[in-house]
Amino acid sequence: MFTEADHRHMARALELAALGLYTTTPNPRVGCVIVKDGQIVGEGWHRKAGEPHAEANALQAAGTLASGATAYVSLEPCSHFGRTPPCADALIQAKVSRVVAALRDPDPKGAGGGRKLEAAGIRFECGLMEDDARELNIGFVSRMTRGRPWVRLKVAASLDGRTALANGQSQWITGPEARKDGHAWRARACAVLTGIGTVAADDPRLDVREVETTRQPLRVIIDSRLETPPTARILQGRNVLLFCAQDRPEQRAVLEGRGAEVAVLPNHHGKVDLPSVLSALAARGVNELHVEAGVKLNGSMIREGCVDEWLVYLAPSLLGDSAQGMAALAAMASLDERVSLAFNGVARVGPDLRILARLKEGR
Repeated sequence: MFTEADHRHMARALELAALGLYTTTPNPRVGCVIVKDGQIVGEGWHRKAGEPHAEANALQAAGTLASGATAYVSLEPCSHFGRTPPCADALIQAKVSRVVAALRDPDPKGAGGGRKLEAAGIRFECGLMEDDARELNIGFVSRMTRGRPWVRLKVAASLDGRTALANGQSQWITGPEARKDGHAWRARACAVLTGIGTVAADDPRLDVREVETTRQPLRVIIDSRLETPPTARILQGRNVLLFCAQDRPEQRAVLEGRGAEVAVLPNHHGKVDLPSVLSALAARGVNELHVEAGVKLNGSMIREGCVDEWLVYLAPSLLGDSAQGMAALAAMASLDERVSLAFNGVARVGPDLRILARLKEGR
């Protein structure tokens, strides 16, 4: 049984972990609190891949006071040598007496820290505030356990579910508060994905501007025929990966000259193989993928099972039947064919509503 004090200290560890929301890619977001005689003697969080992990930072802050203390960590301490030494070894050397972790490490390379601690005579407990820790690292867990990022599809729509007028006009359906909130979700993602239709119609930059961040996510374009204009704003600042189905050497050379990387991933229908795109992004360390695309690509992503979560902003307005919907899906003959979701969160953002919904099958 975990005590009220255990919950309080783990909540602080999770609060520290969240400080790395925009920066730890491809690593997980982890926080650590070291407590002795009821008092916090050291805190730390993982800031960036290649830099010390949360436990190392907390142990440095605690110094000799770590001996005999309890360490609260939002993720099981790692047991392997990567860019940094194993955190389990550091805790053993510091002679802590107890380690409480929120979530088991889903990375096969890093797992086993708990067993190593127990073998050294340190009391190890896991599962305190596990759901909160998993939510914070939902993309990392997805990449480690499924070999694909956690995919979040963002849509801004009117109350009747319309995302643009029939002529394509969509700026702006929702208010400035919702747009800023959307940029915060972009910032926490490792990559932002769109399609050639959106690039041609809106010429977006798809970078993070409305919130402060030290890292811009990778920008990904689905462009089957390599039709992205070399003058497209999304190519500014480089850090762009373009997936196509047809390798057209001349167009490819032009886009690569603009700093884009081009990958050819066709499916049997002459389109980009979307599930393979997810696998390719996971191989690059992408934990969370944020999708901002048009009705056609949205529909394809849904049909091919490539969406885990819907981030929907609803404005208090109506655009009518002739306006564009959220996703192009085939007509259904029965309600049994519908895509069943479960609401995961509803919040007011300025005059608009933000809805998070997930597949009922779970994570």
